[in-house]
Amino acid sequence: MAAVEKEPINEPLITGEHTYADFDEQIGRLVLHQSAHGRPWQAMLAIGILGAHLLLLAIGVLLWQGIGVWGNNQPVAWGFDIINFVWWIGIGHAGTLISAVLLLVRQQWRNSINRFAEAMTIFAVMCAGLYPLLHTGRPWVAYWLFPYPNVLAMWPNFRSPLVWDVFAVSTYATISILFWFFGLIPDFATLRDKATTPLVKKIYGLLAMGWRGSAQHWSRYESAYLILAGLSTPLVLSVHSIVSLDFAVSIVPGWNVTLFPPYFVAGAVFAGFAMVLTFAIPLRKIYKLDHLITDLHLDWMAKIMLTTGLIVFYGYLMEVYYSFLGNEYEMFMTSNRFSGPYATLFWLLWFFNGLLPLILFIPKNRRNTKILLLVSTGVSIGMWLERFVIIPMSLHRDYLPSSWQMYYPTVWDIMMFAGTIFFFITLMFLFVRFLPFINIFEVKDLKYRMEKQRDGGGH
Repeated sequence: MAAVEKEPINEPLITGEHTYADFDEQIGRLVLHQSAHGRPWQAMLAIGILGAHLLLLAIGVLLWQGIGVWGNNQPVAWGFDIINFVWWIGIGHAGTLISAVLLLVRQQWRNSINRFAEAMTIFAVMCAGLYPLLHTGRPWVAYWLFPYPNVLAMWPNFRSPLVWDVFAVSTYATISILFWFFGLIPDFATLRDKATTPLVKKIYGLLAMGWRGSAQHWSRYESAYLILAGLSTPLVLSVHSIVSLDFAVSIVPGWNVTLFPPYFVAGAVFAGFAMVLTFAIPLRKIYKLDHLITDLHLDWMAKIMLTTGLIVFYGYLMEVYYSFLGNEYEMFMTSNRFSGPYATLFWLLWFFNGLLPLILFIPKNRRNTKILLLVSTGVSIGMWLERFVIIPMSLHRDYLPSSWQMYYPTVWDIMMFAGTIFFFITLMFLFVRFLPFINIFEVKDLKYRMEKQRDGGGH
């Protein structure tokens, strides 16, 4: 397979004057030297570990007493568990999009942000997977959801959306982990060669899998990386489409919407880029990496967030428009969202996802880190509210007024959600400490191409 042809670089994606050895030192020292991590890293890791205990406690109580400790009821059989599952899956999409899709369309600005976006994908999918697993009530027999020969003659019900989730999420997680690990191999070799401690050298040597950087290694690496990117790209579309079909195949007003698959995929990219910005901006400031994660990177991520945000908002408007062309139940569902008991959350959703991102139309706002952090945090909140609006708000007042009931999360719901956030923070900061969160060899390749183009050797 031929090597990837790259697009011409019209604006500097690396600022300042640096040698190739500088990138090894600047990125490699974050892994090889504890002194590179100051109090901000220690404080965030401590907060993450302490908070993750909430998750352990919530799971322990859940396993001991059962899912009755959650606030689910009838008719709201799905509550925080599915809201948070869909929210985390959405966050996990930006990593694959940045790495795989931008690689296939030859966008080189991905090089400085793809590594930690990929890590974010894996950690977010881990958090997401907890919810359907625990929602079954018997997670120790979760393997029953997979088709395997057994003496009980059991077979999964492939018409069940739960089984669709099992296959969609497990496939996505497997390919994402392979893609992430494969991309790390050349950098493992760099760390192996730079390490001074025998044990550290041995660990990274094992992870590098004998990488020597020969022409044959690079040729096979490029081929395999492209194949994995090609496998990952349709998964970005399929995973959240399948998650959206969990709702769309039902007959519940507010769920039975054919618009859901594209609307969910756009929302996932919207939420994913918001989370990437939420981590990228503090990390580049703490580790003084603004020459690698430049204002240009922030500008393009903000543009993607703005574009996908407009698609999502269009979906909201279409949902309202079509409901008033539908039957009386759909019209009631929409009016209940406008003025029912959860109306405040509905209007907050429109503010965070529809109105707030519009300030990114102003070019200087897309390079202002404070404004970007404000918008990306607002989008993360808004996307969580979107799932709340779709799930409990559609269920709590369905066809039978006699069965209407409000949904309130319990303290165990809230502890579990907060615990997954802290668990995610813990994993991200451990990742920053033990693995290079910026791709060393791709940054070197980018510098080479920039110099070649500047000297007149480009396309």
